[in-house]
Amino acid sequence: MGREQYRAIRANYQRVLDQIELAACSVGRRPEAIRVVVVTKGHPVEAVFEALSAGIRVFGENYAEEGVQKMLAVGDEQGIEWHMIGHVQSRKAKLAAQYYDFIHSVDSLKLAERLERFAAEFGRRTPILLECNVSGEASKFGWTAWDEAHWEDLLPNFEQIVAMDHLEVCGLMTMAPYFDDPEPARPYFRRLRRLQEFLMQRLPDASWNELSMGMSGDFQVAVQEGATLVRIGTAILGPRPEITET
Repeated sequence: MGREQYRAIRANYQRVLDQIELAACSVGRRPEAIRVVVVTKGHPVEAVFEALSAGIRVFGENYAEEGVQKMLAVGDEQGIEWHMIGHVQSRKAKLAAQYYDFIHSVDSLKLAERLERFAAEFGRRTPILLECNVSGEASKFGWTAWDEAHWEDLLPNFEQIVAMDHLEVCGLMTMAPYFDDPEPARPYFRRLRRLQEFLMQRLPDASWNELSMGMSGDFQVAVQEGATLVRIGTAILGPRPEITET
């Protein structure tokens, strides 16, 4: 990592911000309503330092332990947020509750109950999103939400989570199927937004304001469909190696 890498990250980040602004303005949204979570999965801690130098302060990790290692290396620099965006295994719930500022991927009542218990132990109230599978792909985690006729079935579990003292439900997260062209992803982002509207009416005790959707290949469409958080790695930090958590 060096000056050239820093310049590339800074330029990539600005390009993404410009694209978000264009996408937001095209549908009458305020660009400042959308935040970029820069995904550092698979990148060394040096990349985080370069990103910090480029003005980035919100980072996303897919694997709990990898993210904690980077947090400890970076230290308590002012204004940094660490978001857990990947599937949280039950045995990693304690790490997630202890270290992460925001958890995007709460995909079961069991996980929520574990996070609640650990957040209570650490004296924290953790913002979370409920991850929803709106595509029906078996490879995707999340609450079953691709059939709108069955959204009522989600309410009992969601109501229990909203009532938890140490978790703050802030909205929803999804992953659209991968397409070479981002346009086919639009219906999936639109479905998550409709689910958000449904939950705002049925469970008004939670805010539901946040929609985490859109990645490097489709974030502009996600912004047009209401994303407030976009999770972008490759388009800012460049390619990353595959990592398998143990």
